Amino acid sequence: MIYYGKKLSSPGEYAQIPGEYRQAQDYTGMYDAAYTPSGTRNLLEPAITVTHSDGNNSLALKYVGHQVKQLNDDVSLLSVELKDPAYDFEVTLYYKSYYKEDVIEQWSVIKHHEKGNVQLRKFASANLCLKGKSYWLRQFHGDWAKEMQPEVSKLTHGIKTLDTKLGTRADLFQPPVFMISLNQPSTEDEGEVLYGALEWSGNFRFDLEVDPQNNLRIIAGMNNYASTYSLKPGEEFKTPPFITVLSNKGKGEASRQLQDWTRKYQIMDGEGSRLTLLNNWESTFFDFNEDKLKALIKDTRKLGVDLFLVDDGWFGNKYPRNSDHAGLGDWQANKKKLPDGVFSLVKEATKDSVKFGIWIEPEMVNPKSELYHQHPDWIIKQPDRPEYYFRNQLVLDMSNPKVQDFVYHIVDNLLTKNPGLAYFKWDCNSVIYNAHSSYLGNQSHLYIDYVRGLYKVLDRIRKKYPHIPMMLCSGGGGRVDYGALKYFTEFWPSDNTDPLERIFIQWEYSYFYPAIATSNHVTAWGKQPLKFRIDVAMMGKLGFDIDISHLSDKDLQFCREAVKTYDSFKNIVWHGEQYRLSDPFTNDVASVMYVDKTKSSGVVFSYLVNNRFGKGSKLPIRFKGLDASKKYRIEEINLYPGTKSTLKANQVFSGDFLMQIGFNPDVNAQRTSVVLKLEEVK
Repeated sequence: MIYYGKKLSSPGEYAQIPGEYRQAQDYTGMYDAAYTPSGTRNLLEPAITVTHSDGNNSLALKYVGHQVKQLNDDVSLLSVELKDPAYDFEVTLYYKSYYKEDVIEQWSVIKHHEKGNVQLRKFASANLCLKGKSYWLRQFHGDWAKEMQPEVSKLTHGIKTLDTKLGTRADLFQPPVFMISLNQPSTEDEGEVLYGALEWSGNFRFDLEVDPQNNLRIIAGMNNYASTYSLKPGEEFKTPPFITVLSNKGKGEASRQLQDWTRKYQIMDGEGSRLTLLNNWESTFFDFNEDKLKALIKDTRKLGVDLFLVDDGWFGNKYPRNSDHAGLGDWQANKKKLPDGVFSLVKEATKDSVKFGIWIEPEMVNPKSELYHQHPDWIIKQPDRPEYYFRNQLVLDMSNPKVQDFVYHIVDNLLTKNPGLAYFKWDCNSVIYNAHSSYLGNQSHLYIDYVRGLYKVLDRIRKKYPHIPMMLCSGGGGRVDYGALKYFTEFWPSDNTDPLERIFIQWEYSYFYPAIATSNHVTAWGKQPLKFRIDVAMMGKLGFDIDISHLSDKDLQFCREAVKTYDSFKNIVWHGEQYRLSDPFTNDVASVMYVDKTKSSGVVFSYLVNNRFGKGSKLPIRFKGLDASKKYRIEEINLYPGTKSTLKANQVFSGDFLMQIGFNPDVNAQRTSVVLKLEEVK
């Protein structure tokens, strides 16, 4: 790997790059290998480690050839074939380039024709080599309700490994994304920065190694922890794609490139529309019946949103789902709560001109369930050890084709019996403890084959039901990755819906995912006023999870007006360009801006995030992404009934002024959240 950076104007000069570096000696001749094997000359962290069928642990990969396919005017696919001269073993490296979005996907395909099985002990998707004076890592950690907590550190010599071993909710503690700044920490608009993300919903591993020459080697892919894979002759082992975006204009440009790519190529219906919903969870939890839900369906109509979502607790009879201790796996409507089944709710919603959606958690099972007693061999658990539960449940063995059929038919049966069903919330709340499959002969395949089995089910669902919206949920942001997102229209970032906390959580998610993919619900969490909560939720896919009947007349009026206001600009948020203006981690005011692609309209959200005395927007906030030559009228919108804006009406500024000087939204203790609409004046 000679160079990874801004494109040179003269292609012939790439060959001159290596001669300009006067670094320490490479004793192996492999420091910058595009896919580093182990067991021969390599002294650094390998991308691939194998044991051949004869027991030999060495691997050498030599270039055989390559080809480039132009898939369309935006996308090309480069494949590079490598072979071992001593063994009938080969690796093909794939690089898929998206030119307009400046995104690269890369993966590897491993196969052999030896006499017996080869043991794959490490199997990376990508092996990058970057050159710089220093490298700064921005990584993320968290837990339930504390997702996407950022940490920035300078990488030192040796290996920094980011990984998870949870099996299902792979990013409960650490998401499969990171960013690397070269030479100095990047800002929003300055510096060279690389984003990395893996398209995989299971265990992942990123090795970040500063080598003896002070180069940075990045090896990314599935985690090989407890996952040695026995590869048969002629069988292909395909690794999940690893995504990279490189920007020399800071984090903001990298985000917009990745967000554009996601909307166009990765997330379901990324360039389409979304449904605004009312969820029953925080108003009823498990305590509801048909009458309560029908009343909430009428509240959905009253609120003016598109869809009513019934959450957890609607199923199970022998073991009714009245808490999270029972019922998972028994996907029949609870006869006491819903005597007429799900169909009566779909019918009621249709009568009230709203759509109906439903919550499922199909990969999981409670010990208190009929499924648990009928199919103990379908459950991941060690046969000779006591069961250990995460949220009172266990995980079904998705490597088993019978389990795959069962999970598929949960969705298929609901849609077949209720053709008006319009939305699924797909949850996944448990990690894998005591990993063991009754189905698999080779237990080291479980972590990999679980995810492959999940994808097989989702492929089947999408083949038969290509357009039904589905939310990717997992006890909050426990399963947010690009491998799963290609099957879903949106994801649930966190169960923490305190709007102040959500500003920080959504800020960090926005580096990697577009607003149209981010489900933000208005709830009773937090101490902020209703307007603040709604304003924060508008920075993505808006939803409500509140008891409408408990709202005052003025609050209900505001909610209804807010839905209409949101409808007037949501396409700018969903499909426009995002600019982070004022960082909540370092400023008293957080501010985020969305601008449509023609630079004629925009919306700016600003919030007070420091409640100490006298804090607020002392200085104007510089806008971004506008056309300097255009004129823009600024109007404050989403005002609470009976209040007036403190800003002058019908103010017009040039784009140049707004980007060079800025605009003060007048955020303070009396105006803790402010939403501004910009429209071009022609």
